[in-house]
Amino acid sequence: MNETKTGDKTERVPGEWSRWLVPIGIVAVMALLVLGVFWMTGDDDGADPAGSGSAASSEGEPAAVEHPEEVAAPDLSGEEARDPDDLMAMGPVDAPVVIVFFTDVQCPYCAQWVDETLPAMQEYVDRGELRIEWRDVNIYGDDSERGARASVAAAMQGQVEEYHAMLFEGGEIRSSGELSEESLVEEASELGMDPEQFRADMNSEQVQEIVDTNAQQGIDLGAMSTPAFVIGGTPTVGAQPTEVFTDMVDEALAEARG
Repeated sequence: MNETKTGDKTERVPGEWSRWLVPIGIVAVMALLVLGVFWMTGDDDGADPAGSGSAASSEGEPAAVEHPEEVAAPDLSGEEARDPDDLMAMGPVDAPVVIVFFTDVQCPYCAQWVDETLPAMQEYVDRGELRIEWRDVNIYGDDSERGARASVAAAMQGQVEEYHAMLFEGGEIRSSGELSEESLVEEASELGMDPEQFRADMNSEQVQEIVDTNAQQGIDLGAMSTPAFVIGGTPTVGAQPTEVFTDMVDEALAEARG
């Protein structure tokens, strides 16, 4: 992990190897799909409808195998929880499109996405067209997990959006010291939350279970580089330009509406 100093903050930037884990995983899945298509195509071409026992053409040359020009991305729509009791979700449970957002409070690219792209996504949420399910994967360790527990505690007091905005204020991440329990509780108090209830919730078994479950979903998918997304069932990685996300959501909406 690399660190860069910006003012009084220390930004932790994931190493080059971690940034490529999810893309590599997606490429691996795509490769398996391609091999599967090739295998099935080979079987079809190898069959001898005339019963001659040979796949050769009438001229005695092997039959050509048609390779697909492209392979569809894996459908990960099954990763959408659509749980009405999900504290870490915004938008209607029956929205036509869902974004599953794998994030980390110490990820500078997640902060960038929240600052630059989330406002545009919020417009879809407000129209009832989009649901966003936040999943903290906590790849940077204890500080990240503590921030994730604080986010759930804020959600229990109905202020998860405000708390996320505070954690990523100005599109920047917080230093390790600013992710201490005392600092996180103090911030909750400044947002008008009950600090004692916040602290109790933050350290409760219920909140820990939610955090562990959400992190495990990301681990199971190989989302060890953040931000990573599943948009309408299609995976994508990185804080790409806002237009990439609006285009993907628009396409998913068009498909959902038939």
